[in-house]
Amino acid sequence: MAMHTPDPGHAALQPHAAGLGALLDQCIHCGLCLPACPTYDVFRTEMAGPRGRIDLMRAATSGRIGLDGAVRTHLDACLTCRSCEAACPSGVLYGALVETVRSTVEQAHRRGLAERALRAVVLRRLVPFPKRLRRLQWLLALYQRSGLAAIVPRWLPARVRNLHDLLPPLPLTYSRLPPVAPALGTHRGTVALFRGCLQDAFLHRVNEATVRVLQRNGFEVHTPDAQTCCGAMATHMGETALGRALARLNVGAIDPDRYDAIVSNAGGCGVALKDYGRLLAEDPAWADRAARFAAKTVDFSEFLASREVTASLGALRTRAVYVDSCHLRHVQKVARPPRDLLRAIPELELVELRHPDWCCGSAGTYNIVHPDTAGRILATKMDDIEATGARTIVSSNTGCHFQLLAGVKARALDHEVLHLAEVLDRAHAAAAPEARAR
Repeated sequence: MAMHTPDPGHAALQPHAAGLGALLDQCIHCGLCLPACPTYDVFRTEMAGPRGRIDLMRAATSGRIGLDGAVRTHLDACLTCRSCEAACPSGVLYGALVETVRSTVEQAHRRGLAERALRAVVLRRLVPFPKRLRRLQWLLALYQRSGLAAIVPRWLPARVRNLHDLLPPLPLTYSRLPPVAPALGTHRGTVALFRGCLQDAFLHRVNEATVRVLQRNGFEVHTPDAQTCCGAMATHMGETALGRALARLNVGAIDPDRYDAIVSNAGGCGVALKDYGRLLAEDPAWADRAARFAAKTVDFSEFLASREVTASLGALRTRAVYVDSCHLRHVQKVARPPRDLLRAIPELELVELRHPDWCCGSAGTYNIVHPDTAGRILATKMDDIEATGARTIVSSNTGCHFQLLAGVKARALDHEVLHLAEVLDRAHAAAAPEARAR
């Protein structure tokens, strides 16, 4: 009689690993997460929402199903926006659940050759290396100016075309951030800026504006050169070992004991940085320093609003809408500070979205891997933005910024997409002539 060989997928997901069983038991199946879930809104099926995905995880821990079928399919389709956590009355740590199970899936099963190659290039050969990203930025800037950008997209497959449409207008020159930018006026403290990977290369002007705003408000800004990608993309895709390796590099590059704060200006990066203490808790060589690093990390808006803007703000005559980063709003719980800073700018009219807690569909690489679903979610967001009558769209996260630019481009709108730091930088610059006149 032939012996039954267990499916390795059935045995791979252990309820004791990373406290998975206890996390799953937090869910009481109430369903309050469903109205908050963008993918459930798109597909209207149980498995497209958090409750259904948790049921799949439970089935995998009991050995009833493997990891390479419905579990993997439906977890891959999750944005990990974590809006469900804000709606959950039981405090289910859905993000931790998804990260744990995705990591197990990646260890248990090999993906297809094309996807493995894409992950190897993007996660291991590109984003951890700032110089490579800057060279790519320069080549893409040349491409945009060559005229090919108006012709090539029609020949591209949908997934690559979507990536093409996410690109902002790129400058040919790149000015490196100074290692130390001195405080202007009264010195109020010293901070380290986490510059990010894609933002540093493709939205570098955001980092430049962040440094200027912090300087004008009395802070000396250090930008250590050895820092790298925060690791958020890796951990979200189940590549936990790579996420830990990148965390060690950043914790080694930025000494938390030297600074009053480690400032992040991207909501997704900030969540990853604040999680370093947990991520490296089992690493005796790095655990203590990682915990101190995480404790010092603060979002740009949270930092500035808590210490007050001391530099003059000039008038900006515009109607603006602030588009929350999901990870900044739902995970870091930072929603009011960006709005308070915008309301402090004279003549800027801040209007609210009807659904400010709704995802834009970016979610790291989601808009590249799942362009159709991401596009449907973005369409809902853009409808909400257009209904406000605002012409200035304010962002606080790199991926959201790219996604909103793509939405504006697709609809041929005359809206401007700016980071919060850029808006404040413009307001400070607008006040400068008045300050000199006095």
